[in-house]
Amino acid sequence: MLQIAICDDECYYRGKIQRLLENYLKSHQLIYNICFFTSGEEFLSQSKNSVKYDIVFMDISMEDLNGIETAMRMRAFHSETFLVFVTAFMDYALEGYKANAIRYIMKDTLDVAVSECMDAILQKMRVSQVTFSFTEGRRKLFTDNILYIESSRHKSIFHCMETDLTRYQLYTKLDTVQQTLSECSFLRIHQSFLVNMKHIRKINNYTAYLDIGLELPISRPRFQSAREAFVAYKGAI
Repeated sequence: MLQIAICDDECYYRGKIQRLLENYLKSHQLIYNICFFTSGEEFLSQSKNSVKYDIVFMDISMEDLNGIETAMRMRAFHSETFLVFVTAFMDYALEGYKANAIRYIMKDTLDVAVSECMDAILQKMRVSQVTFSFTEGRRKLFTDNILYIESSRHKSIFHCMETDLTRYQLYTKLDTVQQTLSECSFLRIHQSFLVNMKHIRKINNYTAYLDIGLELPISRPRFQSAREAFVAYKGAI
């Protein structure tokens, strides 16, 4: 699920960016969550916002704490968020790129620029897809939407976050699924569980805690290697 923030002190532009994003994301069958902020202060009021979002659309010309200052404070904690500056003026363009913005777009070009911007972001994210012939039919899944795969009675059960939490069943061994997803940051934590590290919040006490609140057991023989792999993954991103 893409976590997106829109920070703009003008209601009109918050709504317009939202509509353009929703049209784009739905047409690309992406699962998303959009949050709204009316000021830089509001955005920074919760410390987790500095690391929570995959994409932030940030207005520059806001009162008190402007978008450049807000973005620089966010960058002090997190460098991976795709930052898009949105403004009616070109005055701050050079300063904006100091905050490592992927785009600097004018408000009068939003109708075209938002779609082009999202194309560039998704290309950099390298959102990959895999196709399986499930008992429910042939499905193409975004790997980011797969939470974990469970082995049960000669079947591999995919637990996916789509519009709702969805399950797909496949008559194949989990070892085979693991091989197929070997380049997609999935971690074998148990004979019966293959987990997407993108959705692991933490590993502790032989348990993997997922970002949707689920807890999955980690077998003792796999615990040390699983923890090391997860630490390496978090360091890499």
